[in-house]
Order: sequence, then C-alpha cells, then structure tokens
Amino acid sequence: MKILRVLPFVLTLFLWMPAAVSGNSHQDKQPDLRTVHGSVVDKDDNPVSSAVVYLLNKKTQGVRTNFAGDDGQYRFSGLDPNVDYEIHAEHNDMISATRTISSFDSRRDLEITLKLMHKKAEK
Repeated sequence: MKILRVLPFVLTLFLWMPAAVSGNSHQDKQPDLRTVHGSVVDKDDNPVSSAVVYLLNKKTQGVRTNFAGDDGQYRFSGLDPNVDYEIHAEHNDMISATRTISSFDSRRDLEITLKLMHKKAEK
C-alpha cells in the first residue's frame, strides 16, 4: 500500500528530471560571449573623445561602430568567441593601427588601447 502512495511522486520525479537536465545542458553548450573595451588616445596618450571605433566581424564582414566617450572610452559586448574581429579607431584625419581579436584568445574580457598615430590615406 505504501508503494502505491509513493509511486505517483516517484513517477513525477523521473518525468521531471530529464527536462531539467536537458535544460541545463543546453545552457552549457552556448558559448560565453566576449567584451572588448578600452580607450582611444592621441600620440601623447591623451584621451580622444568622439573618435569612431570600428569593429569588423571577419566571418560575416559586418561592421559595428561606437563613439568614444568624453574620457576616450569605448565598449563592444556580446561578441562571439568563435569569430575573429579587427578593430581600429578614427578621428578627424587620424587613424589607429588595426588590431586583431583572435578566436584563439580565450579571454572573455579584452582591453585594447587604440592610439591615433597615422594620417588617413586620401581617397
């Protein structure tokens, strides 16, 4: 008789467990997204406000842009860790070197300073 009372509870537990386990394993399979942030500075290491920072997704060739704040800081988040990116900054007639963010770099939070050192090539 006790088995008949406990049986519905045990059956419910067994039916619930696979759903809970599969839900957790799905979360584990999703990649941790990355963030890249830093500052845009001039040749004398002074912050440059309103510089445009370009982030190129090498897989899709999509470009995201962001403006550096008054303190020269920029930030991109939600980046796929399995994709390579290129990043550079521009302000007026100056441009920084292009830096590569490699998918082989396992860091989830990257800080990159972009120094405006070169004149933009004229078109």
